[in-house]
Amino acid sequence: MKTDTDVLIVGAGPTGLALAVDLARRGVDALVLERAQELFPGSRGKGLQPRTMEVFDDLGVLDAIHAAGGTYPVGMVWRDGERVGEHHMFDPAEPSEDSPYNAPWMVPQWRTQEILAERLAELGGKVAFDREVAGLTQDADGVTAHLSSGRAVRARYLVAADGGRSAVRRALDIGMTGETVDPNPTLVADVRIAGLDRDNWHLFPPRDDADFLAVCPLAGTEDFQVTARFPEGADVDLTPDGIRKVVADRSHIAAEDVVEVRWASDFRPRAALADRFRSGRVFLAGDAAHVHSPAGGQGLNTSVQDAYNLGWKLGAVLTGGAPAALLDSYEEERRPIAAQMLDLSTGVHRGEVRRGEATRQLGLGYRESSLTAEARGAAVAEGAAVRAGDRAPDGRVGDVRLFDAFRGPHWTLLALGTDAPGGGVGAAVRVVRGDAHGAYGTGLFLVRPDGYVGWAGDTPEGLGSYLGRFGLSG
Repeated sequence: MKTDTDVLIVGAGPTGLALAVDLARRGVDALVLERAQELFPGSRGKGLQPRTMEVFDDLGVLDAIHAAGGTYPVGMVWRDGERVGEHHMFDPAEPSEDSPYNAPWMVPQWRTQEILAERLAELGGKVAFDREVAGLTQDADGVTAHLSSGRAVRARYLVAADGGRSAVRRALDIGMTGETVDPNPTLVADVRIAGLDRDNWHLFPPRDDADFLAVCPLAGTEDFQVTARFPEGADVDLTPDGIRKVVADRSHIAAEDVVEVRWASDFRPRAALADRFRSGRVFLAGDAAHVHSPAGGQGLNTSVQDAYNLGWKLGAVLTGGAPAALLDSYEEERRPIAAQMLDLSTGVHRGEVRRGEATRQLGLGYRESSLTAEARGAAVAEGAAVRAGDRAPDGRVGDVRLFDAFRGPHWTLLALGTDAPGGGVGAAVRVVRGDAHGAYGTGLFLVRPDGYVGWAGDTPEGLGSYLGRFGLSG
């Protein structure tokens, strides 16, 4: 049966757009379907963690992300109209050579999506709006998505990136296992406020019968994000007047100073994990696969990294000659990470965990993955700073910056303080040669297209057979 596209992506949020960008630069034909008539308009997922900044560096959007956002302001605690103290949301961290982006970066979610959509258009990709998937069927050769309009779209693979209430996940009858993190409903809104300084994240602790209020200046905009929690079972008034009343009741800000409400929503924080991330030729990614409390700033970031993990694998299978079995590793690698991040974000929400090293996501990796091969002796590997499965750090080898060398859809072989294979490793692998490096030490390190060390060895023995698993010569 003829296919309309190689990969059909359902949902034009950060997950779907990041995946579409990654596939487009690999020459994979992909189509993004979005049931809304435009991109999501709110600021909801405004925090980009350092590991996601590294992903965006590779996808070619980091300059635009930097230009669109800024660092997080220090929290300012208010009581009775007076400033009573500062509150630091994050443990401090300085950038280093191996981790140049070592602090969260604030960009409203709507702007992140615009930047990804602009990058997708540059690469020749597209989003089809007002396209709702009502059901799907699949067979051994592909997937057919049935749209509410009556049209059908045929693809070799389909990726559900359509959010926590994923219609695709429900159509596949894949369950979500989870818990309520907080039974209290929470309001989040993007507003404009006259006369309020943008130097701080303004915090108004609970008092009397009112719960907390937080008013955060959104970097790169003239807006503030308002967050307010309500008693369990309360109805949240999302009208402009309702939002003005909440702000005025809980702070010294006058209702009339809330001059515009640009977007508003409410939610009840929960944590849930899909029982499976794959069914046949359909994959779940982002909120369709895992739903987080927003407190830890992990949801959007984990979602983008789902896309980054899946993108190179789909590209390898569809255009690079890799066996289809490679796609089995997506769930194997990403579901444990999602479970770990769910525990983390829930802990942050409940005040049990600080926003620090773990929330930056630089320590995540795939040491236990079936794709990981550590060919050095156990004693050498155990004492090594970087092992197979770890994130590949940045740094300089001679006059080459490693993140520059990694950028693109290829694999990279680092030959540090030792010789690279004499017979070469094929055109799909870039080789960087240099002296022993502070972050890596000495050895051969084969870096996957998503920036993790897939294979590490003291000698080239075994490297060729490892590359052969992915349809690469070596």
